[in-house]
Amino acid sequence: MYAVFKRELFSFLSSMVAYITIGIFLLISGLLLWFFPDTSILDYGYAEMDGFFSLVPYLFMFLIPAITMRSFAEERREGTYELLITRPVSLWQIIIAKFLACLVLVFFALIPTLVYSYSISKLGFPEGNIDSGAVTGSYIGLFFLGAIFTSIGIFASALTKNQVIAFVICAALCAFVFLGFEYTSQVAFLQHFQSTISSFGISAHYSSMSRGVLDTRDLLYFISFTLLFLLFTRLIIGGKR
Repeated sequence: MYAVFKRELFSFLSSMVAYITIGIFLLISGLLLWFFPDTSILDYGYAEMDGFFSLVPYLFMFLIPAITMRSFAEERREGTYELLITRPVSLWQIIIAKFLACLVLVFFALIPTLVYSYSISKLGFPEGNIDSGAVTGSYIGLFFLGAIFTSIGIFASALTKNQVIAFVICAALCAFVFLGFEYTSQVAFLQHFQSTISSFGISAHYSSMSRGVLDTRDLLYFISFTLLFLLFTRLIIGGKR
């Protein structure tokens, strides 16, 4: 399993795709946080990162599909898929190794954004006047959100050998699981079940963690959702094997 993880991670790091994708993510998030008038924290005037944490999930919908789209799709396109699945490792080990390699890249993309938190803390009046609990909870929520989106990306890549199609499927599924339940709960004839329906969506649980509340139910939700899509991937790969 470690060999597959190491191979997958180094294949990302040896190509320009990961660097360009992460670079674009950091550039856009930085512009949105500091320069764009509607989202700039300098114009907002308060030392908090709520705007940043509300924007990053939408950026994840493009960052993570770009990272995960090659996981299984490229193996099929290059003809190395058969060699991979005949190695003396289980399918679960292959799937988890690819999942962890992609998740590490997502983690690498988040690390430089800690500079934003430090800068805002320094700009606060008095200095350090920032809700560190909410920031910590939001970063934990972002990591778990990244885990769910990564598992969806692995699943989408297992469906096809075309990386572009895998990207589109992953982006569409990520958008649906993050926003779909929230919008569905607002339909007129479903408003009596609004809280129940919205609780199935990622957005409600992510918002809860962004307030600095680390509820066991939210953690179990994220872990269960991640495992569910990894299980779907196992069924797809097992069937094609």
